[in-house]
Amino acid sequence: MAENVAGFGDPSAEVLADAAAAFGLLASSARLHIMWALSQGESDVTHLADRVGGALPAVSQHLAKLKLAGLVRSRREGRRQVYYVDDPDIVTVVRVMVGQLTVRSHQAHQAHAAVTRLPGTGG
Repeated sequence: MAENVAGFGDPSAEVLADAAAAFGLLASSARLHIMWALSQGESDVTHLADRVGGALPAVSQHLAKLKLAGLVRSRREGRRQVYYVDDPDIVTVVRVMVGQLTVRSHQAHQAHAAVTRLPGTGG
């Protein structure tokens, strides 16, 4: 069995399947936006729907899937259900991925803007 840098062998087929399923859930931009919002702090479904621009029933369904997969948890506060991510590693994965892609996107926009300002490029 191959050793990686952390000293662990290759993950089992079951672990890889679970990871693929979790990443599959995050492959939806709507669910990823919800996870991003929850990585910033807990929220109820109404505030999440407002923040991510989704319909309340759709956001509720996304939350149910994320909760079933163990990526999101919830607790009752009076009449409302509050959702949160209590696994710091999941928060880190979401923040790193979205953060890196945000930086790349800004760099690409800056490079494009610089090219369009060059003489003879139409800008």
